[in-house]
Amino acid sequence: MSDRRRGGFLPPVLAVPAVLGLALLIVPLIALVARVEWSTLWSDITSVEAMAALRLSLQTAVAATACCVVLGIPLALVIARSGERVAGVLRAVVTVPLVLPPMVGGVALLYLFGRSGPVGALLGGASLAFTTTAVVIAQTFVALPFLVLALEGALRTAGTRYETVASTLGAGRWRILWRVTLPLALPGIVAGVVLAFARALGEFGATALFAGNAPGITQTMPLAIYTAFNGSGVGQGTAVALSLLLLVTAVAVLLLVRGWRPGATR
Repeated sequence: MSDRRRGGFLPPVLAVPAVLGLALLIVPLIALVARVEWSTLWSDITSVEAMAALRLSLQTAVAATACCVVLGIPLALVIARSGERVAGVLRAVVTVPLVLPPMVGGVALLYLFGRSGPVGALLGGASLAFTTTAVVIAQTFVALPFLVLALEGALRTAGTRYETVASTLGAGRWRILWRVTLPLALPGIVAGVVLAFARALGEFGATALFAGNAPGITQTMPLAIYTAFNGSGVGQGTAVALSLLLLVTAVAVLLLVRGWRPGATR
């Protein structure tokens, strides 16, 4: 009876499109794994070009994640503790990079931080575009919403009851923040940080347009993969190997986030 109740009253025919949808998600990944040259996998991943792209990706993704933490935690706190209307507007603004085509984000960043943009004018005509700093900015732009939305949801779920109790006991605002609010939202913080890091590591569109594709300077793993399949840079074997590495990273991220989800161990 419990199995029947758990299954609900869905028409059995819905299993057909469900299986097709699942296959659409899984079969391409299987095809990718099938193309890996296992005999040369280690040499492909450890080639000079691949290591340069991997090193740059990890360095910039860590830097972008740190920026997301510094900017995203306060933003999530403000959204979670704002009124319904203000929170709705702020949440919509934060969500824009998630639905915006990455190339559009790259154009926007280029016009803001480029030589002729407002920031470039403040810097005396200097340009942040096509530098390693531009990679970090682009990654932060696309990854920040993941941390903010994950943490904001955790904060709203936790509520303000314990904060109110701490306040009545004489705790100040900063003490409440560090000893009550953030510890209660720790699963959301961890989930947001991991998701932001994974998104930054896989960023392509905004980075390509705003930072360029210079090996050793702005060429991250996604850009190295793209370059390989266009006939230059690292070989296609290395591109497939790097693709597999990104796939493994994505799976590890999902497992880590699931492990930190409230009630995951039940």
